[in-house]
Amino acid sequence: MKTLRQPPTDEAFVQDPYPFYARARASGPLVHWDDYAMPVATTHEAVNTLLRDRRFGREPVHPRAIPDHLAPFYAVEAHSMLELEPPRHTRLRSLVLRAFTSRRIKAMAPEIATLAGDLAAAFPEGDFDLLDAFCRPIPVIVIARLLGVPEAMAPDLLRWSNAMVMMYQAGRTRGDEDAAVTATEEFVAFMRDYVDRRRSEPRDDLISALIAAEEAGDRLTTDEMITTCILLLNAGHEATVHTMGNAVKLALETGTRPGAGAERFVEEVLRFDPPLHLFTRWAYEDVEMFGHTFRRGDEVGLLLASAGRDAGAYDAPEAFRPDRTDGPANLAFGAGLHFCVGAPLARLELQIALPILFDTWPGLALAEAPSYADIYHFHGLEALRVRRAAR
Repeated sequence: MKTLRQPPTDEAFVQDPYPFYARARASGPLVHWDDYAMPVATTHEAVNTLLRDRRFGREPVHPRAIPDHLAPFYAVEAHSMLELEPPRHTRLRSLVLRAFTSRRIKAMAPEIATLAGDLAAAFPEGDFDLLDAFCRPIPVIVIARLLGVPEAMAPDLLRWSNAMVMMYQAGRTRGDEDAAVTATEEFVAFMRDYVDRRRSEPRDDLISALIAAEEAGDRLTTDEMITTCILLLNAGHEATVHTMGNAVKLALETGTRPGAGAERFVEEVLRFDPPLHLFTRWAYEDVEMFGHTFRRGDEVGLLLASAGRDAGAYDAPEAFRPDRTDGPANLAFGAGLHFCVGAPLARLELQIALPILFDTWPGLALAEAPSYADIYHFHGLEALRVRRAAR
């Protein structure tokens, strides 16, 4: 296995990580990423295989040593579906999916359309940041309405989410950690009070549905519900904001537009420039795979973004083709047991909001060259300065 070095906070990598991924794929389906001190899967086949192989999972074999100052953050993580394996993962996911149904998600479509239309109609004259005016408000307001949380809480939800996800980013500081813990404690306190009120005053919202969700007499505990609500906001919100920003950037740079083919356009964005680039798994037994022997307890990285640019899976993968029909499904939302439960909602928001944006402002244009934020493993823009034109 070849060893490669690439600091994830280098500015050139932050702005364009794809040359590194191409070099990694050329070195084999697995390479050792020295900066992370672990092997990473580079090809679509390798990433897809590892995502689906049940000999690998999210829970570490050996419990993490958690510093005291991070205990509140990891106390919430302890109840997250994203970090658990069966049987507890099976129980939690089953109960959550009883509440977070496709019917409930599809019923949000008219509200998403109205929200996107209202936000687009209110764009200011002159240059402005589309992330703040459009891309950030939509997912946070939608999830607030879905949960049944007052829409006025959206700024707090956004602030808490932004602080908490810093825990997953390369080069985090002690200041980032302290901010994440503070946000966690505030978020938990708010949600605990809100869940308690919904127990006595149920409504037609996701929190009430989570409280009522039952299977074989089993229900979610309050801590599990709190963590689930936080997970739905943080994971779903971050991915949707980044994808929407990346999608608008690509549309404006390439002169393409999501119209009747919005579904294909969105899937091509997710393949070409996804919101999450690296995810990890732990080996649960000794496994020989792709010419490498994983030992029980080894960690492996899955380069989701590299998989989307694999010439072994897609024709001309470096080309953005919004009408693309070749190749396998993209892996932006994962695959297998841990496939993102929020993927249908994220796709619905993107498929509805993007055409409305360009139908409202067909002359929308970049006001300055956008740059990506230093937030790896995520991949999204720092700002997206645009100007509208006359309709």
